[in-house]
Amino acid sequence: MATISARESSIREEICIIGQSLYERRYTVGSAGNISARLHDGWLITPTDACLGRLDPNDIAKADLQGNHISGGRPSKTLALHRRIYENNKEANGVVHTHSTHLVALTLAGVWRNDDILPPITPYYVMKVGHVPLVRYRRPGDPAVAEEVATLASKVRGVLLERLGPVVWEKSVSQASYALEELEETAKLYLSTWPRPEPLPESAIDELRKTFGARW
Repeated sequence: MATISARESSIREEICIIGQSLYERRYTVGSAGNISARLHDGWLITPTDACLGRLDPNDIAKADLQGNHISGGRPSKTLALHRRIYENNKEANGVVHTHSTHLVALTLAGVWRNDDILPPITPYYVMKVGHVPLVRYRRPGDPAVAEEVATLASKVRGVLLERLGPVVWEKSVSQASYALEELEETAKLYLSTWPRPEPLPESAIDELRKTFGARW
């Protein structure tokens, strides 16, 4: 493997740590899911069919700015989706996609609304995640999904792919993972509560906006 910078080496390690953490807590299973990160000269992304719980920093795929594979394992088939997110959100430096159980179940049971898959039922969901729209089902890797998500990338922190799971982006891989975890736990709360919980009142949401800069 070619010599890599200290920053790139650190990001490779971060991807492995986050992947193992998500896998061990069953946010993803088997070889499902993928993680990517922005570099100044391209992108890192987990290899196709890799288990996020058993990643090797040296095997993580690297693609150049044109999306050409230059080292590591074969890039995940979702590389095009990740690239379109980065191209349309300059603050995003990490993207995490999992097949998290409760979020996939939410698409099967029925989301709250197409433009907001969950109501704002907790303050941390409002503060750490914000609006998450539903992207209707298309096969994994369908280019149309990448184009649809590209139109949303600058407006939200993530989307939920119907029957496939969440895709979340943030300023780093770790931050994207934290937002995804908050999203999954909110779905768990929502699905396990009956009758379904009411949203926070608008006055409470406005307070979160003013106090913490919540994007809702």
